[in-house]
Amino acid sequence: MKNSPLTRRRFLQSTAATAGAISFPHVLRSQQGTSPNARLNVACVGVGGRGAAAVGAMKDENLVALCDVDEARASRTLKAQAGVPYFRDYRKMLDQLANRIDAVTVSTPDHMHYPIAMAAMALGKHVFVEKPMAHTIWEAHQMAKIAREKKLATQMGNQGHAGEGIRLLKEWYQAGVFGEVLEIHTWTDRPIWPQGVKAPDHSKFRPVVPATLDWDVWLGVAPARAYDPAYLPFNWRGFWDFGTGALGDMGCHMMDAFWALDLPAPATVEASSAGQTDISAPTASVVTYQFPARGKHPSLKWVWYDGKLEPVLPPEFEEGRKFPDNATFILGTKASAIADPNYFTLRLMPEKRMQEMAPSLPPKTIPRIPGGNHFAEWIRACKGGEPAGANFDYSARLTEMVLLSNVAVRARRKIEWDGVARKVTNVAAANAFLTKEYRPGFGV
Repeated sequence: MKNSPLTRRRFLQSTAATAGAISFPHVLRSQQGTSPNARLNVACVGVGGRGAAAVGAMKDENLVALCDVDEARASRTLKAQAGVPYFRDYRKMLDQLANRIDAVTVSTPDHMHYPIAMAAMALGKHVFVEKPMAHTIWEAHQMAKIAREKKLATQMGNQGHAGEGIRLLKEWYQAGVFGEVLEIHTWTDRPIWPQGVKAPDHSKFRPVVPATLDWDVWLGVAPARAYDPAYLPFNWRGFWDFGTGALGDMGCHMMDAFWALDLPAPATVEASSAGQTDISAPTASVVTYQFPARGKHPSLKWVWYDGKLEPVLPPEFEEGRKFPDNATFILGTKASAIADPNYFTLRLMPEKRMQEMAPSLPPKTIPRIPGGNHFAEWIRACKGGEPAGANFDYSARLTEMVLLSNVAVRARRKIEWDGVARKVTNVAAANAFLTKEYRPGFGV
């Protein structure tokens, strides 16, 4: 790598950034107004893998910086954006270019969402963060708090929240199409990465850190340990120190009906699981949430299944219909429906019922996001438009609900949750899983 063009380009760009030699076209600055026609100065943290989508979505804005700890994984994006300054360390990026940045996207492993987003918001930057919003429940609410205080435009990346199906679900529910929804069942084929694993054994062999990776910055706030390819680029999801398991990966997508049904925090969460270890999420789990009655609506049970476990089929699910690997059943007293993982589609069951009821379904009353584009929705909010639907105020509540499942999994007890005080009331030890300790040096 010593003489590679990519490394040489990175060196020249870093030198230019340090010297203040980089110039940018006239774009939106926070103090210059909020014209929707202005371009936003955006810095993207995490630009390999899923982060490449965030970079691509900024094509009509002004990219001022790209940041990724893994130069090899980010190489395709870096080559496609050859004129944009590149950093391995988000702290150096913010230190050198803070006055040129309006907004920051964060597409990193879960454990670094909070420190990066908080560092950006402390500087008054709008923030987009991939799901789950944070690694712990405490972090999610801290992020929402500073976003409110600084009046920043925020968004969590559960793209279905900007789509059609979740709006249809809310409209149909409010119009009484389902009657009362008493049960929801959500299942996923995740994990599709190792879970239930033990710590890597380095007693005979210690892997060498790749020259293209900044292992210390990748670890970030997580406890220090030796590098091992078992953790990255993808399998970090199964380790508690870095990820949030199958629920954290898919829950903020698949449990977004939380918004459509206007649910409060759950009263209890109970989990059964298989294969989990002290350091890793289970190979499979079933989690049962009980939501209290609200207003005229009765209590509701929501059951989550992962590890390829599946619910019992409701009578409305017709014989011969293909059973999806990831979906949600919404079971009502008058009608029931099935939604895909992101609620992009919503169909009453059986399909014959959908065809019969289609002419009488309620009108569309909730504003739509053009193209269902959640990045565009956030950019519009950054420029003074309506707040994005998955802004941190909402996403903190959704993330709380989703991550409570992992609290129950790790506690191995049925937990009772006080949604106002945000604490487990019946198993004091479970409250340890609401937050965590941070390795110093990363601002938290």
